[in-house]
Amino acid sequence: MRFLLDQEQTEFGRTLDRMLSAAGTAEAVRAWARGERGPGRAVWGRLGEAGVFALAVPEAYEGAGPLPVELAVAYVEAGRHAVPGPLVETAAAAVLLAALAERGDAIAAGKHWLPRIAAGHAVVTVAAPAGGPYALDADAADAVFVVEGERLRTGSGHGPVQPSLDPARRLAGPLGGGEVLTSGPAVAAAAARAADWAAFATAAQALGTGLALLERTVAYVKQRTQFGREIGSFQAVKHRLADVLIALEFARPLLFGAALALADGADRAAGAAVAAAKVAAGEAAYTAARTALQLHGAIGYTDEYDLSLWIRKARALRTAWGSPSVCRARVLAT
Repeated sequence: MRFLLDQEQTEFGRTLDRMLSAAGTAEAVRAWARGERGPGRAVWGRLGEAGVFALAVPEAYEGAGPLPVELAVAYVEAGRHAVPGPLVETAAAAVLLAALAERGDAIAAGKHWLPRIAAGHAVVTVAAPAGGPYALDADAADAVFVVEGERLRTGSGHGPVQPSLDPARRLAGPLGGGEVLTSGPAVAAAAARAADWAAFATAAQALGTGLALLERTVAYVKQRTQFGREIGSFQAVKHRLADVLIALEFARPLLFGAALALADGADRAAGAAVAAAKVAAGEAAYTAARTALQLHGAIGYTDEYDLSLWIRKARALRTAWGSPSVCRARVLAT
């Protein structure tokens, strides 16, 4: 049995890489952090045209999914290019609404929002216990879906934007009120499934973020000289970078193993696999960020230097949708 991406999946990743390389995502991230949505929404639209958001939406709602392997490929590239916006939460909302619609709940909401999500025409976010008390980018979303126990409602707005480790990840608590879409045990079950997909997509983003940090750091240590030599030739530097590479390469099969588990649909096994991938990818990206910061020296701290965009994102993704301790506990409990 071959555990490798096929040619179509590999080319999909390369196409996204080329598209995002030409999109100027660094400036879109900075604009997003300032509250300017135009550049980020433009990138979002291009991802929608490429079919990225359709991967989490069933075919019955004009999507192409659910296709977790392809979603992992796409979100790794989104992480590599630091794409701003609630990408993870939009995928989670798609899974949440689709799961409820399959069970006969919130059908109208699914019919209204899922085709728009699939086409990249809607930016939505989720506030759920598994994701913490805040909704990511609620101030920029077209809709906020709020899970409260066994009730699902829409947010009627958002509270003040809270500071985040990553300035481009704008956090706000949803306000009360809004339309109640459905209630009952099906909401809790669908929310748990959506949370697994959110943790999975976060792991993919973290892996991509770590890969970008490693690539940029390797390029830098080949250029910077000290004592008349490239610092990349020093054994201590090689060891640090090798540790990062090993951590990322160990996280990669866990991520795609989790994708296969999600595709099989066994919730308990999939949850453990996702937790393992999340902790491995999150810790690998965090290690990459610390190594990149050290090897770049003082410039790694500066807002003007693009590296800081990835360093901050790695730290935030490490705890988003499941901290390392929570994920480890879930793996051990299985």
